[in-house]
Amino acid sequence: MEVVLAEKYGFCAGVRVADKIVRLAAARGLSGGILGQVVHNESVEAEMARLGFPTVDSLPDARAHAGRIVFSAHGVAPSVRDEARRLGLEAIDTTCKFVTDIHREIARSLEEGFFIAIFGQLGHREVVGYTKDLDRSRYRVFYDLAEVRAFDWVSHPLVKVIFQTTINAETFSEHVAEIRKRAREVLIADTICYATKENQVALRALCADPSIDAIVVIGGQYSKNTKELARIAEESKRTFLVGVAADLDPVAFRGMRKVGVSAGASTPDYDIAAVVTALRAF
Repeated sequence: MEVVLAEKYGFCAGVRVADKIVRLAAARGLSGGILGQVVHNESVEAEMARLGFPTVDSLPDARAHAGRIVFSAHGVAPSVRDEARRLGLEAIDTTCKFVTDIHREIARSLEEGFFIAIFGQLGHREVVGYTKDLDRSRYRVFYDLAEVRAFDWVSHPLVKVIFQTTINAETFSEHVAEIRKRAREVLIADTICYATKENQVALRALCADPSIDAIVVIGGQYSKNTKELARIAEESKRTFLVGVAADLDPVAFRGMRKVGVSAGASTPDYDIAAVVTALRAF
């Protein structure tokens, strides 16, 4: 079977930096707990645990891991950092630069009197980091178009639109158009991660190849940008969403001659290489 990789795929810069920071800490003999997955990928999570940095569910849990906490690439609210200090925890911060920039954008916009409309997943850790400390009257998280149409925009004449970094902004174009009809002034912040955009553009180019029989998308089960890649591929190709090579079913690829491969921004290189090797062996 011929396997064609998308021009852009896999680890973004922020994820690669987060992964490297933890590895460097482990190389220095340090250990600690990671507050949630350092990135949304089960393979990386298992590797971090092997290096002495297991995932923990809360800050107090980090006390049992050398009193050290790692803030993931998704970022956390200022109150979480304050709590870590109160608990006497040493912090290792791997927050993505783009996420940090969005925290600042939101703070500036609130000071300027804007209502913050965030497009993303309500429970996603990145979104929770943005909103945990905010006055609930000053923001709203949207995903479905019906929610946008039902909201009282008359009470919010100034609106700043923020996107979760890992979503596809095109999916929400109609949502934004609805807000523009109802609010006096609407400004759009360019908050989509460049790697997310590049991976999506490259995947669409791959899907445009008529000789490709199917697309395999590799990534963690909680990775929003990986699921978005799969959704894009499903629009035109038979698509398989897998986490690791062991998830591949040879029978499903019977009769296929050419397969395209992409991967989410939190998917490690070794998982991608293993999937490609397995596909080529079919």
